[in-house]
Amino acid sequence: MVRAEKEFYFCMTIFKLPEHKPVYLNHHDCILKLEKNAGVFMHYLEDTPRDEYLWRYENGKWCLLEIICHLYDEEREDFRTRLQFAVESSKLLPPLIDPVNWVKSRDYISQDFTVVLNNFLEERKKSVNWLKSIDEISWDHKFQHPALGWVSASFFLTNWLAHDYLHLRQITRIKYWHLKISSDEELKYAGEW
Repeated sequence: MVRAEKEFYFCMTIFKLPEHKPVYLNHHDCILKLEKNAGVFMHYLEDTPRDEYLWRYENGKWCLLEIICHLYDEEREDFRTRLQFAVESSKLLPPLIDPVNWVKSRDYISQDFTVVLNNFLEERKKSVNWLKSIDEISWDHKFQHPALGWVSASFFLTNWLAHDYLHLRQITRIKYWHLKISSDEELKYAGEW
């Protein structure tokens, strides 16, 4: 067993997770996490060299440029828009979205990485400012989604935060594999991926 594995198992015996009990985040905490995640995205992605932001760890997978374009579009046209419809208990449906096909239809691969990253961060700032203005009672407001049924503002807020985490995991995976193929060094000492 390698050193990293021994340390991992030692830590797991000391820090056992408690039985699963739901911990209810309040909306303010979710908003603060979305705000802090903007900084994580910024520091994680700023000054990324072109060869890295265009690199794909597998054919058909998104590169960092496509991910940040996706985040920018989702920020404006998906989560904030749908949450607004829920807050207003709209009888209308929000505009249709097609995030998977936007990669090609919006030609993500030809976008300027730095410009899109800055645009995303600016939109996140707008989102957070708007989210902080929502009255606490409005989080239970809903609209009827054609596929999901009745969905609340709280549902969209929680899923927005989860969306951040999923893409941070995706970005980390790309950065790890890019380091692995770019280096002559063995990475086993760092631990298993």
